[in-house]
Amino acid sequence: MLNRRSFLTTSSLAAISLATPGLLGRASAQGAALKIGVPVPISGAFAANGKFATIGAQMAAEEVAKAHGIEVSTLDLDTEGKPATAVRKVQDALAQDGIKLFAGGILSSESLAMGKEIERGGGSFMTTAGADEITGPDCNKATFRWSVPTFGAIDQTVRPIIDALPEAKRWYTITPQYVFGDGLLNAAKAVFAEKGIEHVGNSYHSLTDKEFSGYLTNAISAQPDVLLLLNFGAQSSDTLRQAVSFGLKQRMTIVVAWASGLEQFEALGPDICEGVYFGAQYWHGADTPLNRELVARVQEKHGFNPNYSFAGSYIISKLLLDAAAKAGSAEGSAVIGQLEGLKYTGLTGEEEIRAADHQVIKDYYLLKGKAKDAMAGKDDYVDIISSGKSFLSAEQSGCKMTA
Repeated sequence: MLNRRSFLTTSSLAAISLATPGLLGRASAQGAALKIGVPVPISGAFAANGKFATIGAQMAAEEVAKAHGIEVSTLDLDTEGKPATAVRKVQDALAQDGIKLFAGGILSSESLAMGKEIERGGGSFMTTAGADEITGPDCNKATFRWSVPTFGAIDQTVRPIIDALPEAKRWYTITPQYVFGDGLLNAAKAVFAEKGIEHVGNSYHSLTDKEFSGYLTNAISAQPDVLLLLNFGAQSSDTLRQAVSFGLKQRMTIVVAWASGLEQFEALGPDICEGVYFGAQYWHGADTPLNRELVARVQEKHGFNPNYSFAGSYIISKLLLDAAAKAGSAEGSAVIGQLEGLKYTGLTGEEEIRAADHQVIKDYYLLKGKAKDAMAGKDDYVDIISSGKSFLSAEQSGCKMTA
């Protein structure tokens, strides 16, 4: 079911025509049924993230179909977390299925590869991946990014923790060895240098590692005040779980720079999360109008609170589909024209798609795990410590957008 699902939803044209006659007329005149590809890892190490992403995209499709009175379908494309597989699936979707809209690419390496292919195919692509290159040196006209890049994630986690813990001068990092991990590590090193922090060591690991005890032993030997985890998803959960079993919470502060939010906290449980700092793109407890609406709809339809993988996929799918509906076309040039410079009320509050590099300007959250007896409900794992926007300027990002 999840390996390749085409979801089709059709709404009453008569009801919608009363609210949006001009838009409906244009869409209907062109027979505008919209189809969006969802290229995410549905199998492999990041399958849990991909599973929620497909459900989030499906909800966006339902809402856009209802709002615009058109047919909308989603097609899941299992990237397996592998760039070569991701490119092949996108090529097939472009050539065989005629898809021009793509929302996905949880991993930076696959997102960078897919974005180039989608640009060549005349489509548009929005991702939640984090490597700075996506809206930096490797930017392109087809690619948009909703999530905060690695620079902003580090700036909104490492910097406030350094300010809050002035005696914590020694930091150790554990890093996945690919473009996303290197982006986080380089950003952290820059903040360390600025703030006079001693970076006492780093351990690299591969994307296939599940055992992190050797890296944690290295960290213990370095005697840091803070352990900064720069990996993501199941790997950051495995590292944190093993760190807690080694008693590291009693020896040092632990920070997960890029958490996957609720799905991760549910897997870890409150005893492991307690006292740990987490950076996050999204939290269902954020008090913004659209987020409150989304949480209510997801609880009503699915009986759970939206996590980051769900919410990120929902908003990027919705942005692409709404843009195509308004343009009356799914062609890349039409959708890009609708998205560039767009200001809208998003899940994190007021958000804006910067035209110069296609980066969405939005908040990033610093969270801290609660004690079990302090939780107000089963999903109340963390407090929001702070949030804010940290971005390089379009010029500093290194993006040179080609026509």
